[in-house]
Amino acid sequence: MVLEQKYQALLQEAQRRQLPDVAGIRLCFQTLSLASKIDRDCAALLAPHGLSEGRFVLLFLLDAASEGLAPNALAEQAGVTRATVTGLLDGLEREALIERRADASDRRALRIRLTRKGKQVARKVFDQHGRWIAGLFGNLSASEREQLAGLLDKVAGNVGTSCKRTRQ
Repeated sequence: MVLEQKYQALLQEAQRRQLPDVAGIRLCFQTLSLASKIDRDCAALLAPHGLSEGRFVLLFLLDAASEGLAPNALAEQAGVTRATVTGLLDGLEREALIERRADASDRRALRIRLTRKGKQVARKVFDQHGRWIAGLFGNLSASEREQLAGLLDKVAGNVGTSCKRTRQ
């Protein structure tokens, strides 16, 4: 795997300084490079539909909620602030993908629903996105996928705790 240029430079410097565990540093940089590449590919896949990752997440959540969702519920489920949701919803509304309606049980509250166009875009993008994700891992066997998931979980368990240990 080709590392991003910045990681290549950092890895060369780590080797020059003879830092301990250069192999671990390389693995970290490989993981970061892969995550960046996946993010870029995902953005390129969503861009023709006028979607960002945030807008995509909201479409996904709204597609699953036939009665719609309140903006605060969307924010909570998406893991973003209410202000962020408002901005994302404004963009989706401009594209006529969602509509804001008064809640039938509380006219002061809003419910967000997909429009017909929003449902069509959502289905098209979800199908495309699903095929793309399947393609990312398509050359891995079931046991390799299980092994990768286990290894990622194992490394994830060290995130945060390894910073505390190195500061001591």
